[in-house]
Amino acid sequence: MSSAADRLLPALVHHIVNTLGWPELRPLQAEAIDPLLRGSDAILLAPTAGGKTEAAVFPLLSAMEEQSWLGISVLYVCPLRALLNNLQPRLASYAGWLGRSAEVWHGDVGPGARERMRREPPDILLTTPESLEAMLVSSKVDSRRMFSGLRAVVVDEVHAFAGDDRGWHLLAVLERLSRIAGRPLQRVGLSATVGNPAELLEWLQGSQRSRPRSVVAPVVGATTIPDLTVDHVGSIENAATVIASLHRGEKRLVFVDSRRRAEELGAALRAREVTTFLSHSSLSADERHRSEQAFAEARDCVIVATSTLELGIDVGDLDRVIQINTPRTVASFLQRLGRTGRRPESTRNCLFLCLEDAAVLSTAGLLERWAAGWVEPIVAPVRPRHIAAQQILALALQENKIGMHTWPEWWGDLPLFDEHLAEIFDHLLAKGYLERDGAMAFIGPEAEKKFGRRYFSDLLAVFTAPPEFTVLAGREEIGRVGDDVLLADDYDGPSVLLLAGRAWKVGHVDWKRRRCFVEPSDLPGRAKWGSVESGMSFALTRGQRSVLLGAEPAGVRFTRRAASVLADLREKHAEDVSEDATVFRRSAGEFRWWTWAGAAANRTLQANFPRFVDPRQRITDHSLRLLPNISNIEFLSELSGSAPLSCPNVSKSAVNGLKFSTALPEVLAIETVAERLSDRKNAAIVLSERRVFVHAVR
Repeated sequence: MSSAADRLLPALVHHIVNTLGWPELRPLQAEAIDPLLRGSDAILLAPTAGGKTEAAVFPLLSAMEEQSWLGISVLYVCPLRALLNNLQPRLASYAGWLGRSAEVWHGDVGPGARERMRREPPDILLTTPESLEAMLVSSKVDSRRMFSGLRAVVVDEVHAFAGDDRGWHLLAVLERLSRIAGRPLQRVGLSATVGNPAELLEWLQGSQRSRPRSVVAPVVGATTIPDLTVDHVGSIENAATVIASLHRGEKRLVFVDSRRRAEELGAALRAREVTTFLSHSSLSADERHRSEQAFAEARDCVIVATSTLELGIDVGDLDRVIQINTPRTVASFLQRLGRTGRRPESTRNCLFLCLEDAAVLSTAGLLERWAAGWVEPIVAPVRPRHIAAQQILALALQENKIGMHTWPEWWGDLPLFDEHLAEIFDHLLAKGYLERDGAMAFIGPEAEKKFGRRYFSDLLAVFTAPPEFTVLAGREEIGRVGDDVLLADDYDGPSVLLLAGRAWKVGHVDWKRRRCFVEPSDLPGRAKWGSVESGMSFALTRGQRSVLLGAEPAGVRFTRRAASVLADLREKHAEDVSEDATVFRRSAGEFRWWTWAGAAANRTLQANFPRFVDPRQRITDHSLRLLPNISNIEFLSELSGSAPLSCPNVSKSAVNGLKFSTALPEVLAIETVAERLSDRKNAAIVLSERRVFVHAVR
């Protein structure tokens, strides 16, 4: 062992060497020891399977033993229950070396196990933010006793939290836990490569930004160049044919962008006699676990998954990763690529199977950014005012009563609250979400009416899931489907749905209890779920523009089919792209502004030039359709104005997708949604660029 390991507890080092059989720690694990033992907050960065869990847990176990931490002293927070279940045996083993324990607490854990943990709390508790919140507000949990010894929090896949509202929710809950424990909590985030680790760590610290912090990201030595291939196959059926014929005898993980595509591809592969398993969020936990376990133990097989398997759930030793169309981000691509190449003498690899011409371009654009060494910065959603409202109500549940003027003390200077915090609190009082009793406030009747079902469970989750039916074959739960997009459809003949890669004939539907009873069927089934399209980022769309201008992503092979599609796209868009310029092109009665800026920036531009931009169009990543009767001079004059850009206008109905929006004043809810739909920074970049006007003959 290197000298860095000398600072770890000798008994721990003994087990690392003799029980695990490790002759040496990995670079990340060695470099994390000193900052974590000093008590610094930290971000630990390494590729998938880079040993991040051990890098965090080994120093904390040493501190736990040497400083005699008692009770729940370490929280290990994950975004997915399946990831917690996957990690618990490993962490329990490590803790057991020192006579300590590690247990899981989440929604699938039964009452007996919870009661046991309440009586005898483990040393390490693995959980989700939602379960932590539920513990804080539960009358069955004495949170002050249970968390009195809390010292440190490990946040696995921290980038997955920071990029959406669950991150703000997590930070707010940690602030309340810190106050209950009576001390600052050491915060350790684990992540694959991100573009802004220092900023991510500062975000993770919340109100503790004055504490020492350290980004631990060892320089990785030379690695083999990954094997990356882009192909154009045209349809799910063709994709299934390619997957069935290639790499026989190997274990393949196929990523798709939706549950519908997962079901369709799974059925198509099984029709070609390929051993196929599925994993997506609408399958029951048992069904998912069976698939993942069977896949981990098999060899010649395929598992088709949405992003549920992008994070660190162990599904065994993979040979291949296949991507249908394009991941949403470079960071997501790196997570998926990192699933392969773990065996000695093996190489990281990814085969892209594009279903449409546009997917070839978006894949090439993403790989152009990756080849240039670019990874997305992780940026928390702006204006989380709805989460602020949720937290005020959750605190009122937790404490029974909160001080009219002292409640902000629970969160310090956490940037969850902005200059409108008093306005939000007054709205909660005015609408009956809170009621006043002298200098105190408590949960009001409107909160009980809106969120009070199932012990306020609707208040404890910061995301909204559409209403769904539980699908049952006998007593076995298969998964869930939405009533509005599948069960309510009109069919000629029997209703047959596709779920878990199999066809099921719908028998009885219990509308009141939201249950659908099915039986296996040989008839063809249909898979449908609602989805909301979200555009590509400014950077990735600019990557597409670079590819159209001739850039070739280094180290990527395009098949003849994909290369032909890309050549056709370059010819088609030859007049729509120009180096460092925005293009205005007139053709066949159409006037189009080719921004290559991403949907959010284009939406912002549309909102700021309403007299010139066609309001009926669907916003795309690449361009805006202008009204054809305006002159170039008139439009140039408008673009040259110096007024600051404003956010898009949104309707009152647009706030429905913002959970807890009713707990906000309507104006603030609309402003919040508008801010999140806009990209004023990159819209301004477009306006600052050189302008090229083209009058196309064709």
